[in-house]
Amino acid sequence: MIISELEKQYSYIFEKDLLIEISKIGILKEVSEGVELMRVGQYIKSMPLLLNGVIKILRNDEDGEELLLYFLEKGDTCAMTLSCCMGDTKSEIRAITETQTTLIMIPVEKMELWLMKYKSWRNFVLDSYHNRLMEMLNAIDSVAFKKMDERLLGYLKEKSKVTGSKILQATHQEIAFDLHSSRVVISRLLKALEKEGSIEISRNSIKLLKL
Repeated sequence: MIISELEKQYSYIFEKDLLIEISKIGILKEVSEGVELMRVGQYIKSMPLLLNGVIKILRNDEDGEELLLYFLEKGDTCAMTLSCCMGDTKSEIRAITETQTTLIMIPVEKMELWLMKYKSWRNFVLDSYHNRLMEMLNAIDSVAFKKMDERLLGYLKEKSKVTGSKILQATHQEIAFDLHSSRVVISRLLKALEKEGSIEISRNSIKLLKL
């Protein structure tokens, strides 16, 4: 089961010997939508490889407000998790499943060993750091330089892309939390998008029409 699922997502990245090792020691987990996988202040002892689903990574400020940093998709891992695992430090982010998600959890001791043993694993880790860094920079740029309507458009497009659906299951309040805004502002902007024919708003869902 694990090896077949691994080969679907990672056969073009990892060599066969590494896939076999992962299948032997990895723990397969099925997680429902809306489950907190990682919380701020938690020590992390294993790293997730995503086989299916979407996870959103959030950052908390001193007042407890949250900001969406990026989404993780199938074939991804989280650079923050890598840092916490190998540095034995507490997590600075929250990770929550956006959809039903399938993960393989890798023990931290194997992660460090594979950095020396497998070139493909080393490249995967470095690429993951780079990709997540670029996504965080994009999040910072969005907050610093874009208006809220532009950020909302980007959010809707990205969420549609990672979930593979034009119908997004989200309340106005949930979107406001992700974008570090207020429900009133988000509702006003969504209604403007609906009025121009870009989206269609239903109870707890948004259908993308022209985005």
